[in-house]
Amino acid sequence: MRLRKLNRVLHRDLGYIFFGMTIIYALSGIALNHRHDWNPSYIITQEEFVTDIEIGPEQPDKDYALKMLEDLGIDANYRTHLLAGDNFRIFVEGGSVNINISEGRGNLEIIRKRPLFNQINYLHYNTPRKLWTWFSDLYAASLIIIAITGLFIIRGRNGITGRGAWLTTLGIIIPIAFLFFYL
Repeated sequence: MRLRKLNRVLHRDLGYIFFGMTIIYALSGIALNHRHDWNPSYIITQEEFVTDIEIGPEQPDKDYALKMLEDLGIDANYRTHLLAGDNFRIFVEGGSVNINISEGRGNLEIIRKRPLFNQINYLHYNTPRKLWTWFSDLYAASLIIIAITGLFIIRGRNGITGRGAWLTTLGIIIPIAFLFFYL
C-alpha cells in the first residue's frame, strides 16, 4: 500500500472510530471551561421560605424532623438531621432543608444530576479508571496520529507545503502565545 493511501486510510478510520470520543471530550471540555458560570454536572435549585415552626428546648429527633418536613410541605426522603446553634438542618435525598430557628427563615436546596453533561463529565474526569484509562490513552495517541496524518491529506498550494504551512504555524503560535501571556 502506498504511503499517501495509508495516510488517508489511517486518518479516515481513526476519525470514524474516535468520533464519539471527540464529541464527548469536546462537549465536556466546553462545559468544564465555563464551570465558573454554571455547574456542568449538577443543577442546584434553592427555594427560600419563612416559617413559624419552633423547636423546643429538647434536642429534635427524627420524628420531629419528619413532622417539620411535612409541615413545610416538602416531599423528599429523609436522610438525617443536625442542630448547630440556631441552625437546624435536615438532609433529604438530593438536597437539604436549612432553617435558622431564631429568625424562622430557611431554604430548601435540591441537587440533581444535569442530564448528559453529568455523564460525559464523569468520563472526562477519567472516573471509571483502569480500562477507561487505557481507552483514553489510546484516544489521545490517536488524536496525535489524526493531527499528523491530516497535515498530508491535501497536496499542492492548499496543502502543508503552501497555505497549510501558514495555518499550521498559526495553530502552533496561538497556544504558545497564551502560555507566555498567562505564565
